[in-house]
Amino acid sequence: MQPHAPIPDDAPDVPLAVDLDGTLVRTDTLHENLLVLFKHAPWLLLLAPLWVLRGKAFFKAEVARRARLDVTSLPYTEAVLAFLREEHARGRRLVLATAADRRIADDVAAHLGLFSDVFASEAGVNLSGARKLARLREALGTFDYAGNDTVDLPLWRESRRVVVVHATAGVLRQAQALGPPVHRVFEAPPTGWRVWVRALRVHQWAKNALVFVPLLAAHKATQGDMAPHAVLAFVAFSLCASSVYVINDLLDLVSDRRHPTKSRRPFASGDLPIRAGVVLAPVLLGLSAVVALGTLPLSFAALLGVYSVLTLAYSLRLKQVVMLDVLVLAGLYTVRIFGGALAVGVPTSSWLLMFSTFLFLSLALLKRLSEVRRLRQSNEVSAHGRGYLAQDYELLASLGTAAGQVSVLVLALYITSKEVTALYGHPERLWLLCPVMLYWVGRIWVLAHRGLVNEDPLIFALRDRVSYVVGVVAALVLWVAT
Repeated sequence: MQPHAPIPDDAPDVPLAVDLDGTLVRTDTLHENLLVLFKHAPWLLLLAPLWVLRGKAFFKAEVARRARLDVTSLPYTEAVLAFLREEHARGRRLVLATAADRRIADDVAAHLGLFSDVFASEAGVNLSGARKLARLREALGTFDYAGNDTVDLPLWRESRRVVVVHATAGVLRQAQALGPPVHRVFEAPPTGWRVWVRALRVHQWAKNALVFVPLLAAHKATQGDMAPHAVLAFVAFSLCASSVYVINDLLDLVSDRRHPTKSRRPFASGDLPIRAGVVLAPVLLGLSAVVALGTLPLSFAALLGVYSVLTLAYSLRLKQVVMLDVLVLAGLYTVRIFGGALAVGVPTSSWLLMFSTFLFLSLALLKRLSEVRRLRQSNEVSAHGRGYLAQDYELLASLGTAAGQVSVLVLALYITSKEVTALYGHPERLWLLCPVMLYWVGRIWVLAHRGLVNEDPLIFALRDRVSYVVGVVAALVLWVAT
């Protein structure tokens, strides 16, 4: 190790070199760029092996050239940014030194306005490890360095002072043992099991309880092994849905980061690395397939495959198409009911499918209404990644309330059908369900109009005491009609 010159600790003339990935931003910009490329031009990824053969720097350059990353939405490490702004105000020379492609590094530097120099991968040279160290020595001489990982150890060893950002305990110990004093340590926020639960959106598994509806509607919950099969169908749908949620979050990073609440999702905020999601999604999908193919009818497994393809299409493109997006959402709810019927081997009621289609279309429109209402409040014209405008508010409200009322009409027509007499001893008592449903649908739309329903009506219902009371009353009506 070369001796360090006796420069005062507070000397502002010693440049501070700052790494980008994992240090200045809580993500990997190459992984982010690959997701952008996959979302907008997935066929280009077929060329990726050819790019890799020409070196890592060439690979990064090709990805950056074909999928320009929106650096304004990246999850910057706020504590590090505050530190850099203080140093910049003191007249400190700040240098962005990164193995990311030059295009990305220049865009970040231009966005922040803090760096006087940018060193990055370009011209076939991947600026990492020893290459980065040689470049800093040549251009700066003496320097401080801010990094986060083992690849930064050689640079810390040769720096005057060490700045450690969101490093693991092992990396921090290695940095402290190098010799140069550790000037600042920015600790990463704790990431326990709750972060993974949020990434899986376990609370959304409540939607998959719809697989039990056909079994309960047919009054066969206690017959044979139907109930265990319904439970397995619930597990399969939940694993598959979590896989889709992870994929959706990875593909929707830019839109989520511009949203006041979705920006706190694990992948959008940087609490979980993108590579974790890339591994997690296929693992969950594989486990779902094992449950479906190993324990349930082949028809159920086929339907689950259709569900996964449809949800992927929704994440990639359909969510951006006005009205088609809400029809797909309503259809995905109905698919769960149909899947429950296939899992337990009971006939699918056309009345049940019609009722669920209109009811869930109403709830999907309510979700979009809440998003459009937020646009109006923030004086925005359109939602990023969606096809709706702020001026669509009244139309969405009309369509949504109409769909909710039609669902109750379908329920009323079902009560007068011949099928009811075969299942219920007192079918006339089922009429009590109509005012109960009219009350619940009307109330949730009134509350949504007042801005009291968040953008996911399911989350609202799970937290709403009145919804639980309505559910209990509906269950009692069904019981007394049996």
